[in-house]
Amino acid sequence: MAVVGFDVGFQSCFTAVVKNGGIETVTNEFTDRCTPAVVSFGPKNRTIGNAARNQIITNPGSTVCNFKRLHGRLFQDPVVQAERTNLPYDLVPLQDDRVGAKVSYLEKEHRFSIEQITAMLLTKMKESAEASLQKKVAECVISIPSFFTDSERRSVLDAAKIAGLNCLRLMNDTTAVALNYGIYKQDLPGSEEKPRIVFFVDMGHSAFQVSACAFNKGKLKVLSTAFDPYLGGRDFDQRLVDYFCSEFKTKYKLDVKSRVRALLRLQQECEKLKKLMSSNSTDIPLNIECFMDDKDVSGKMSRGKFEELCADLIERVTVPLVAALEQAQVQLQDISAVEIVGGATRIPVVKTQISRFFRRDVSTTLNADEAVARGCALQCAMLSPAFKVRDFSITDVIPFPISLCWSSESDEAKACHEIFGKNHPSPSSKLITFHRNKPFVLEAFYSDPGSLPFPEAKIGENQTIYIRRKNVSPLFSSASCFSFFSDKLQSQNGGEFTSQPPNAKKAKMKVRHVGLPIEQKLTLQLPKDHLNTLIELEKRMIQQDQQEKERNNAKNAVEENVYFYRHKLDGPYQSFLSSSEKQKFFELLDLTESWLYDEGADQDKQTYLHKLQEIHKLGMPVKDRYQESVKRPKLFQELSARLHKYSTIMEEYESRVRQIFSSVISRTARILYFLCPNRSRNALVYTDLIFVSDSLWPVEH
Repeated sequence: MAVVGFDVGFQSCFTAVVKNGGIETVTNEFTDRCTPAVVSFGPKNRTIGNAARNQIITNPGSTVCNFKRLHGRLFQDPVVQAERTNLPYDLVPLQDDRVGAKVSYLEKEHRFSIEQITAMLLTKMKESAEASLQKKVAECVISIPSFFTDSERRSVLDAAKIAGLNCLRLMNDTTAVALNYGIYKQDLPGSEEKPRIVFFVDMGHSAFQVSACAFNKGKLKVLSTAFDPYLGGRDFDQRLVDYFCSEFKTKYKLDVKSRVRALLRLQQECEKLKKLMSSNSTDIPLNIECFMDDKDVSGKMSRGKFEELCADLIERVTVPLVAALEQAQVQLQDISAVEIVGGATRIPVVKTQISRFFRRDVSTTLNADEAVARGCALQCAMLSPAFKVRDFSITDVIPFPISLCWSSESDEAKACHEIFGKNHPSPSSKLITFHRNKPFVLEAFYSDPGSLPFPEAKIGENQTIYIRRKNVSPLFSSASCFSFFSDKLQSQNGGEFTSQPPNAKKAKMKVRHVGLPIEQKLTLQLPKDHLNTLIELEKRMIQQDQQEKERNNAKNAVEENVYFYRHKLDGPYQSFLSSSEKQKFFELLDLTESWLYDEGADQDKQTYLHKLQEIHKLGMPVKDRYQESVKRPKLFQELSARLHKYSTIMEEYESRVRQIFSSVISRTARILYFLCPNRSRNALVYTDLIFVSDSLWPVEH
């Protein structure tokens, strides 16, 4: 059974697997550990990951990126409307008013939901894991930001189902990092001792997360989480983009933001510039050739100037740190370590701000890019029966308080109570009893809508009275409900007996549990029939991608063989066919090449295979003759060497045998010479023996 952890980030994704007794980060077909979170659509197929990233500039309208923040949201959501202005592709409302991406696929307009886009990315990551493990992948653990609400989490689970994955658990990013940190520590305090307090700070491309964790031997407890969903590496990139857009407008009279491709190129160059400034304090040049209107542009940026541009962003770093510290109710002197992960924590001023707040040097013992994926793989191994992992309990927290609301028995008013407070331990469950004799509606919602990075506070409605917190996959779920009936003795006319004999025993109360159906109405939950439709659609697209891959492989094989034989016919193969055969072969190669770049540029797989057979029909006999001419002398030489070796061995053997035979004949003659005169000495049996049998022993040996 395969054990896989997926870290699906805003910009980059990582896949970790359990292999050879350890955790390994998987490489993709480009031998890259990082898979870009990009899906591009073309007239024949989809490209995902590294290949799709190259099409952001060449095919921006049908290349979907930066979509993680759109999970579980409606089209009119303020976050969606804000993201629309920064995306090169179009966002459109779907039939259920969810947000979708409009692209051109198979030369037709298609609208894909965010769940489908994420499923495509997960499918690619699953293929990389299967290639590494050499087995099918069905179960996994997927990372999510700790601030994701119930709707966003369910959206990710739907994406996993569309990709054919059984997600055993959705794991908060910082919790996965904490697991990766703690499970290998051998010096953690005992269960009865004071825990070791460690803060984990994660700044990725789009969000900033902080968690405070307490470690004991074999135990991890999350004390608090805090976050800024709108602060990440891309915000620092945007400051550089805005600066150079203004400079180029003044210096070159170019309106960069009016051209999509130019703006995308500038964004990529600014991201590279930011990374260079992290390791260089000197001025870094920026040069882009043929940027707009055939003009080359140039500029420069220093680390000091960059920090001035991002001064307000740096101040925002402190806010989640303060919140996490206050909610954890610990003092700075109680903190044992501060671990930083995420690509944006490599920005020197960010690292300095974190270090200044905690009044200590930050630790970088974890892999800043792969720590989340490795933690997810560890969690998957702990949940899988196929692997034995050391006992290590994990107690997470609920980031937002959850309340229940229900109608009173008279239906005149509603009663609302908070059942899970902020940072309540998770998983946990509560049993609530209602005295009702008819169906009623139980509504769950987030108690503090103002703290949500999401416009909808309502989680859903259930006709249920048993609420159970199962795990972090859905934030909230109702499991089951029961009716309780007490049986009493009834008279024949239906009335209750009111009198009993004085000495009669009191009737024992009997309670029956009767299971009741639960009707759930979850906010923005995909209907089951629609989910099954999307699963089938994803399978068809996978099949289309495979067919296009095989078609391209056949086309490339024809092209490769044209170049191969043309080169060989003017080289080593030229003496292995007649002049007429050579001329005929060259004509075939020229015709095939002309056809390949004309009407043969877009043909089906079988057509390319037929052309390949025509080339092999003339080329394979020539190739065989050449290979035989190369192999035969080597084989004859090797055979001759072996025969000479065996002949020498036989001659040595024959000489040695002659020596042995000569020695045996000589010894036999000596023995016969000894025996002949002594045989007649014992002729008279009644006289004493002159020659005894023991005298033969030295002769025989």
